[in-house]
Amino acid sequence: MTATAVPSTPSPSGSAKPAWDKGLANTIAAETEMSFIDGGKGILEYVGIDIDSLARNSTYEETVFLLWNRRLPKKDELAAFERALRAEYELAPEIYNLIATLPKSTTPMHALRTLVSALATVDPTADDHSIEGSQLKALKLVAKTPALIANFDRHRSGKPFAKPDASQNIAGSFLTMLTGQKPTDAMNRALDVCLILHADHGLNASTFAARVTIATLSDMYSAMTTAVGTLKGPLHGGANEEVMVMLNEIGTIDRVDAFVKAKLAKKELVMGFGHRVYKTTDPRATYLKTFSKQVATDTGNEKLYEMSRTIEDLMAAEVGSKGIWPNVDFYSATTYHSLGLRLDLFTPMFAMSRMAGWSGHCIEQLRDNRLIRPQASYIGPHAAKYVPIAER
Repeated sequence: MTATAVPSTPSPSGSAKPAWDKGLANTIAAETEMSFIDGGKGILEYVGIDIDSLARNSTYEETVFLLWNRRLPKKDELAAFERALRAEYELAPEIYNLIATLPKSTTPMHALRTLVSALATVDPTADDHSIEGSQLKALKLVAKTPALIANFDRHRSGKPFAKPDASQNIAGSFLTMLTGQKPTDAMNRALDVCLILHADHGLNASTFAARVTIATLSDMYSAMTTAVGTLKGPLHGGANEEVMVMLNEIGTIDRVDAFVKAKLAKKELVMGFGHRVYKTTDPRATYLKTFSKQVATDTGNEKLYEMSRTIEDLMAAEVGSKGIWPNVDFYSATTYHSLGLRLDLFTPMFAMSRMAGWSGHCIEQLRDNRLIRPQASYIGPHAAKYVPIAER
């Protein structure tokens, strides 16, 4: 890895000292063909196709194929890929047994991290490091993660387990397991769009963590467990939960103006606005807003959507000129709530989608692997003397 933030300087020994790039924001640590981001122009592409076009026209399954194969599938290829995914929906009996042993007070991200790791214990090929073996495990992880999340939620709610429905796509099967009812077409499509939008996003923190793990020639399950654990952090995957917390705190449209202006006056964050990468509108938010409105209307959550729109309009007037615009978390929160998801399931939804990107990056890493081993800049003392305990 070569950092560009700070020029290299000679070390005391005379050799060149690697540059220090805090947070690695200016360091290129991998090459990828999966997604491209131009934050200044508000561009996100999957294999060259802009994210808005995919959200409007594609499906999550087709998007996964695109990311993994670097091209769109033909009709028969997509059908075969969908069949392969659906054949892997079901969980082993041991995994259902494990879910049943988890304390009902467990948070979903703790549960998901545990259950993703446990999938390795029922896969005799878990330590197959070949590209083909890793691809098969990636398929299993994308296919099985919905059943892990839905059935843990059913367990903690005191409901019987629900089997995946192989007659439905991933979004439909998940919602049916979660609620016990087949979703409407609009609800199915809304979740499908969310899955497309979150499927990959460059070398973000959890993706980088997954690549570090797989670069040691560990297994795909370990890499995905690493990624889930990284995503759990509130600085990465929890933003959509915070948006819903904010909306609940505001409560009604008539309180939006005072709430937002008070936040801005105190220079506090308004959740769901701004992005570390995008300096204009998050391209993932554009079409999601349309589906957020539709699913909110279908489920009787129009007031929630209108409150979101009011916040967006006010923020545009107050700070739009500074490049602070809605990000994907802003309207995904409204969408997930309208779909009936509990607040602490929002981040697991992110993980469910991102299994595609994480595993795809791991396969890219394996194709041209090198152990990822950056250096640390030591800032402690030198030549310190050991003091016997009796003299301290």
